[in-house]
Amino acid sequence: MAFPTMATTATVSSCKTVPPLENGDVLTRAEFERRYETMPHLKKAELIEGVVYMPSPVRHQSHGHPHTRLITWLGYYEANTPGVQASDNSTVRLDLDNEPQPDGLLFIDPACGGQAHIDADDYIAGAPELVAEVAASSASYDLHVKLRVYRRNGVREYLVWRVLDQAVDWFVLRAGQYEPLPVDTEGLLRSEVFPGLWLDPAALLRGDLATVLAVVQRGLASPEHAAFVARLHPPTTTP
Repeated sequence: MAFPTMATTATVSSCKTVPPLENGDVLTRAEFERRYETMPHLKKAELIEGVVYMPSPVRHQSHGHPHTRLITWLGYYEANTPGVQASDNSTVRLDLDNEPQPDGLLFIDPACGGQAHIDADDYIAGAPELVAEVAASSASYDLHVKLRVYRRNGVREYLVWRVLDQAVDWFVLRAGQYEPLPVDTEGLLRSEVFPGLWLDPAALLRGDLATVLAVVQRGLASPEHAAFVARLHPPTTTP
């Protein structure tokens, strides 16, 4: 019987050094990142309360298409609001047990007073001001364990589009608790953190992206949005 040489043994051992991520693994954030980095084919994995979540393959009507509309809406706001950045499926280092990869988010540039920042590894660190998720229904972990994680870490607004339920939930953090953001007399949702970020939820649910963008354009033309941009970029005083 032939025995493996030391070189062969070392090669086999090194190949087994980093196990793959598995749904339900209980890991530290450092170990989660170490395993994730060895799986470039994997497009999305999250660490929520120390547990690995790996979503199923993404379907078009129930996730991919709604996701695109949501990102278009956030991107339109970013394009007209200097000092604010949008991101799509970016990893967020919230705390040592939580590293979600939300469908979309908005954050204020830290140079303009934002609470999150880009760390040395090019990850978002800290809580973005707004996080948005596309979920199937109210049974999704987006509205349970992830909601609690976002609340505890200080995400100031949290939007969940429940595609199968045909509903949009928008929560605002007040005194440490999430409260539903009410619609106004026009049936619109208006962000309290990002003035001018207006949403017509009925138009979003029926797939009327043109109306969704027309409504946010109205918000961008509002005095509240102009005042917000001015606050983000106060005039410099010369000595």
